[in-house]
Amino acid sequence: MKTPKVQLLLTGNELMTGDIVDSNSAMIAQQLKELGLQISRKVTIADDLPLLINEINQLAAQADILIINGGLGPTVDDLTAQALAKATEVTLTEHSQALAHITSWCKKLGATLNEPNLKQAILPQGCEIIANKQGSAVGFKVNHLNCDIYCTPGVPHELSTMLIEQIKPDIMKKIPKELITDVTRLQVFGLGESTLQKMVNEQLPDWPSDIELGFRAGMPLLEVKLTTNSLQGHTQKEHWQQKISSLLDDHLIAQVTDKPLGLAKHLLLKLEQKNLKITTAESCTGGLIASMLTREAGSSQSFEAGFVTYSNAIKSKLLAVDEEILNNHGAVSEATVLAMAKGALLQSSADMVIAVSGVAGPEGGSKNKPVGTVWLAWGHKNNLKTVCLLIPLPRSHFQQYVASIGLDLIRRELINSQQTAQYIIERQVN
Repeated sequence: MKTPKVQLLLTGNELMTGDIVDSNSAMIAQQLKELGLQISRKVTIADDLPLLINEINQLAAQADILIINGGLGPTVDDLTAQALAKATEVTLTEHSQALAHITSWCKKLGATLNEPNLKQAILPQGCEIIANKQGSAVGFKVNHLNCDIYCTPGVPHELSTMLIEQIKPDIMKKIPKELITDVTRLQVFGLGESTLQKMVNEQLPDWPSDIELGFRAGMPLLEVKLTTNSLQGHTQKEHWQQKISSLLDDHLIAQVTDKPLGLAKHLLLKLEQKNLKITTAESCTGGLIASMLTREAGSSQSFEAGFVTYSNAIKSKLLAVDEEILNNHGAVSEATVLAMAKGALLQSSADMVIAVSGVAGPEGGSKNKPVGTVWLAWGHKNNLKTVCLLIPLPRSHFQQYVASIGLDLIRRELINSQQTAQYIIERQVN
């Protein structure tokens, strides 16, 4: 067996006019790269039936795998199914599985099943359905000129789910085991790329050449990737993954097994496991911590309440922060953030709390409390901790990083971490 040759066909007038910027091809390329596959040719064309038929025939004749992205919608300019039927010389027919999906989708949304929706069930005869958990248009697969053609929706999150859960596993069957690229991804919080590389250089100097170590920076999570392309690398990988996991210690959030979860979701899962509820009291982050938690499905199981107390008057009114504390210590102080945390716990029935008060900037700093200063109080209602950090970042980045630190501090509390986070070592104000 040889490594399959892959090509990509993108369709859509919006792509050609620049109304939509293509990000799907990058997503597809990255997912295929994890299988050791590279796209050899990528073509983008308008919604034009003769053009589509011609390109399908040309690409399929030169490839083992062709992924077509776009053109599966309910409107007249969605032509992928029609073009495939013409190219493969089969009739278009109502597909029972696709019809059942669209009927169920409309019912779920409380929408009426209309003629444009029904168009999405008219597919090339004999095609295999690729289920779509996220939207109305199913994908489908046909074989043409000894090339497997996968037709996918243009909506990015629909495409992502379809790629990860169905298309990649199907493609893997066509690749010799010894040629498959195996990628393990680890989510990390609180360590930068340079810091982590230095740790690897110093503590794992004999890192094997058969295992490629890579980092992908992100906000808030850094991704560490271990990639192998050989049998020798595959056999060594588990051993070296354990080594780097030990090196990361409690900065390691999780191994990505399917779709990566965010920091807030990881925390909510741990709270749910322990049957605990959390509350937030925020000033400088303006409710961002609560927003990060509540945007996750199922957050009501563990999120009790969020308080955004920006002014001193509201800190006193909603969280019972003593005016004497505010007058003597200021809003950005250990005493104030502790009082905010206790007030939030008192106003709710939560078990855990994170409270923050800081100087987000760009104005408002002082010699003693420069822009980027933030006090955090966190922990269980019977055991609250505090720390002051200096995070001199632009306002929005400051807020995002502080909110993420707040979530991580609670996560560390829940796993009984005895390790001091790197962001505290580097940024703590004594």
